[in-house]
Order: sequence, then C-alpha cells, then structure tokens
Amino acid sequence: MHRPDPQRLSSVLDTAHGLTAPSSAPTAQSVAAPGLIAFAALVVANVALAFGPWFVRATEVGPVAAGFWRLTLAVPFLIALAVQQGARPTRLSRGVWIGLIVGGVCFAADLGAWHLGIRRTTLANATLFGNAATLIFPIYGFLIAKTWPTRTQGWALVLAATGAALLLGRSYQLDAKNLVGDLLCILAGLLYTVYFILMARARATLAPLSALTLSTLAGIVPLLVFALAMGERVMPTHWGPLIGLALCSQVLGQGLMIYALGRFSPLVIGIALLIQPVVAGVVGWLVYGERLGAADLVGVVMVAVALVLVRRGPPPEVPLEDALDTPDFGRQETV
Repeated sequence: MHRPDPQRLSSVLDTAHGLTAPSSAPTAQSVAAPGLIAFAALVVANVALAFGPWFVRATEVGPVAAGFWRLTLAVPFLIALAVQQGARPTRLSRGVWIGLIVGGVCFAADLGAWHLGIRRTTLANATLFGNAATLIFPIYGFLIAKTWPTRTQGWALVLAATGAALLLGRSYQLDAKNLVGDLLCILAGLLYTVYFILMARARATLAPLSALTLSTLAGIVPLLVFALAMGERVMPTHWGPLIGLALCSQVLGQGLMIYALGRFSPLVIGIALLIQPVVAGVVGWLVYGERLGAADLVGVVMVAVALVLVRRGPPPEVPLEDALDTPDFGRQETV
C-alpha cells in the first residue's frame, strides 16, 4: 500500500459518505521529513488557537454556547475550502465514522469544559491546562511506536515541562480562587488528548479538511444541548467575537493543527502546544493586566529552546498516523 498524498483535501455531503479529493501517486517529497512550511503551519496553528480564550471572554453568550457557535460558524467555511479543492464522494468504513464521531463529541466536551474554565482562571492557566496533551500525547506516541525518547527528546521534554511549570507557578500562587477553573481546564486537556489520538488515527485515512469537517459536525449538537441544559444565553446581538472565534480558532487554528498531526511526531506536536500559553500569557498581560514576571519570561525561553531541539534534532520516530496499524482505521487508498 502506498501512502495517501497528505495534501489531499475532502469534505462531506448530507449522506453517509465523505468527500475525498483525487490524489496522485506519492512523490519523494510527500513522504519526506516535514519541512519549514509544515513547521510554520504548526506554529501558526498554535498562535491562532491561543487567541481562543480572548474571543470567548469577549462574547456575550455563555461559554458553552460560544463553543457551539465556534463549530457551527466554522462548518460553511470548512466545506467551502474542501469543495474549492475539488473534493469528491467516497465511502468511509464504520470504524472511521465511529472514530470521527467520538472524536467530535470529545472535542465538544473539551470545548465546554475549557470555555467554562476560561472565565474562572487566568488566560495563561486556561491555555496551559487546556493543553495537557503537551505531555500526555507524546507519551502515547512513544508507547505506540514502542520506542524510548532519545537524549535530545528527553531534554526537550524536561525543558518544556519546566518552562510550563514556571509559566503556571506565579499566577496560580497569587490567586487560589483559580482552582475550579484550573480543574475544568485540566479535564478539557485530557479530553483534548483523546481527540488528538482519534484525529491522528483518522488522518491515516482522511485528508485534514475532511477529518476536521466531519468531527466538527459531530460536536455541534452536544454543545447546543449542553448550553441549553445549563440555561446559558445562546443567541448573540454582536457576532464579531464569535465569528473571530470560528475563523481564528476552528478554521485556521484547528485546520493547520490537523494538517500538522499527519506530518509530525506526537513529541513535536506536544511541545509545540506550549506556544499557546506563551501567546495567551502575552495577550492576558496586554489586554487584562495579567502581568508576566521574570519566571514567566524564563519559562517562555525554555519552551522556545525545547521547540528548537525537537525541530533541529533527527526524526527517529514517524508521525502517529504511520505508527498505527489497526483494522478499524485502515487506510483507504485512492489513485
């Protein structure tokens, strides 16, 4: 079996079929190690996602309702992008559908818990805890690949974990009332890890936009039901922050993130997630007066060094989608 072209895009019809764009035989470039463009996409994805908490705070609807609108408003753009790429229908296996639906529901639960936590803690804390996948996802990747981290990878993980602790420490110690918000964001981070694992499996079969569009659709109804059950305000009078949330976080941020899942190992993805609390901390400083101290700045530097280490080091492990070998998520080849 040859590896499907990772640039292949797809969307979805109102039927039990997905849409996949035609792909050609893979070239040496398509299966080579990720280059600068792919790494830039990963960085931009995390920067875009870091603005999510700011948009959520700026909305007038409830936090869970904000998650509902994030997905709902993003769907037309995701479908349009896929159609523009020439998507065509193809039948997906039952296992792929289950993975996409469960992934979408986990992402919906992640957004609900995270958005509730965002309004109960600092931006930096919310983003850091909401990305608990930083450490869990790489560990899962090592288990799947049945390999231990190299010395460089080990140092990168230590630097990233220490930098994350420094980013968290000062803001948490100053305000213990953040505890409830922090716990909600930790729950969101665990759910986000499950979503990552399922989407990495889906990327073994589907191109980025088709996987993202289908999982986004699966998360809309659960978020709406949850928001209504909590008695939240759902309909806004000002759409600007919600449109910004959908375009910046879901279309741009998650779109590039799902693309990166098929190009990088879980270790690189996990450490790159720490870009988000760095950017969120700066936004919190500039917009909400959540000032960064010397420890925060040292943490930023340590995260940056960790990223350089995993970027420049040799790639001893393959992306997670290449390490998976399960019947339910077997790849569907096209020619």
